[in-house]
Amino acid sequence: MKSILNKAVLTLGTLFMAFELSAQNEGASGSNIFIYTLVGIAVILFFGMLINVADNLIGIEAKQNNIDVEDGGLALIPGFKHLFGGKVADYTANSPVTILRRGHDILLEGEATGAVKEASGVTRFAVQPPSFRGLQPIPKMTVEVGASVKAGDQIFFDKQMPDVAFVAPVSGEVIELNRGAKRAIAEIVILADKKQEYRTFSQPDMKTADRETIVNFMKESGGWSLLRQRPYNTIPNPEVTPRDIFVSTFDSAPLAPDSAVVVAGQEAAFQGGVDVLARLTDGQVHLGLDGRGDTAPPAVFTQAANASKRYFKGKHPVGNVGVQIHHTAPVGGSDTVWVLGVQEVITLGKLFQEGRFDVSRVVALTGSELETPHYVRTYAGANVGELLKGLLKEEHVRVISGDVLSGEQKAMNNYLNFYDDQITVIKEGDYFEMFGWLLPLSPRPTISNTFPNFLFPKVKFEGDTNTHGEKRAFVVTNDYEQVMPMDVYPQQIMKSILINDIERMEGLGILELVEEDVALCEFVCVSKQPLQQILREGLETMREQG
Repeated sequence: MKSILNKAVLTLGTLFMAFELSAQNEGASGSNIFIYTLVGIAVILFFGMLINVADNLIGIEAKQNNIDVEDGGLALIPGFKHLFGGKVADYTANSPVTILRRGHDILLEGEATGAVKEASGVTRFAVQPPSFRGLQPIPKMTVEVGASVKAGDQIFFDKQMPDVAFVAPVSGEVIELNRGAKRAIAEIVILADKKQEYRTFSQPDMKTADRETIVNFMKESGGWSLLRQRPYNTIPNPEVTPRDIFVSTFDSAPLAPDSAVVVAGQEAAFQGGVDVLARLTDGQVHLGLDGRGDTAPPAVFTQAANASKRYFKGKHPVGNVGVQIHHTAPVGGSDTVWVLGVQEVITLGKLFQEGRFDVSRVVALTGSELETPHYVRTYAGANVGELLKGLLKEEHVRVISGDVLSGEQKAMNNYLNFYDDQITVIKEGDYFEMFGWLLPLSPRPTISNTFPNFLFPKVKFEGDTNTHGEKRAFVVTNDYEQVMPMDVYPQQIMKSILINDIERMEGLGILELVEEDVALCEFVCVSKQPLQQILREGLETMREQG
């Protein structure tokens, strides 16, 4: 209401001045001037109320048509940022564009460049059941140590979904079955054959097959594991038809791989995957396109058939699929949507075109502690130590599967997570900084204006894992809101999780979030709270409650 009244004041302020000047020119008495003043204020308030009602009606209609009012500038009197904000690129003409005003780009050294190289030295790969959220800790194994498997052979299934096969990423010998806490299965390790062999599947004819046939084929062949469901980011229930399916065609996280490099040479497989997805939903397949640069995204994205396309422009987390869902068609009530990454779509397309489960991946080896950051071609679940052999500048480093914000720390004998296509290596920040709380001693990524980063927006930082402080009281600041481009209240959500208030969690929008959506909030948190961990605990509580 305040913003609407401000608009009314700007628009009708001259009317009040006209009343007053007219009264003075006519020699009106002080009482007449007072009356004119009251009339002017009443007129301003009346028009302010009309504008408020009209904008609310516009908002209701826009929401029903999946239009973002704030970013679209839909109002009787557009705001300053919509009248004088940044322009969008010419290639977005005649396409819907969402411009995000909040967020923050963390610029780090060590971006992958150059041509994609073959990771020929990698011999061990692992399937990690914890990568597939929603499964029971101890799935039912269908192979034993010493067994020989082909790529695509089933190796385990979840007892709650016995008809969904989780399959081997490569052919070879099962050499290890590693367990974690409470004897949960953590890794199923395969020593890969030098020449890969694939189990062949009889893929359905997409021209005549119905949805049930397509779903059954995906469950049998391992293709179902490529899907993730929102809310909760879990493996979806095959009995549920999603409202929509979302694919973000770019990643805005620090040092993320370039989607143009990933999709090069795989255009037909990507389109084939989109065609399959279009048969799995009664709604639409939504592609989130990168509208940040001066050049258009690859044509395979912008000209994809059987998909709705929307450009997104802004700072990280603009590339997060959860943010794109929020600004396209938010998840609410009993809604269920599915999400995939670009490389999962390519794998799905190959599965239906070639009849084999091919999880080859382009992986970006990134970070300031690598001698030569570059791209490699390997398979999902590759051994981290073998991927990084001979590339480290020093041994005292942090190795992360994924990006620095939402990735998972790995040892050299661990394996790349199934959905990750990036490894980041940065310095271990286990040092003490004298008077670090008082003096800005060294440049670092931050949103604080204590450091002059805002004067040098293109400067890249080395970065390390030092948090520059310890966990402390959960204080209220405006930092989360500066970097969260979604209409939710992160701090209130986190506190409702901590007190286990389920109704408030749901009411505040927890079902729209997953860990990567609050990772930037965790980065800027002055209280050093583990927000991603807290959010996961809240999501699991919600899921258990049904």
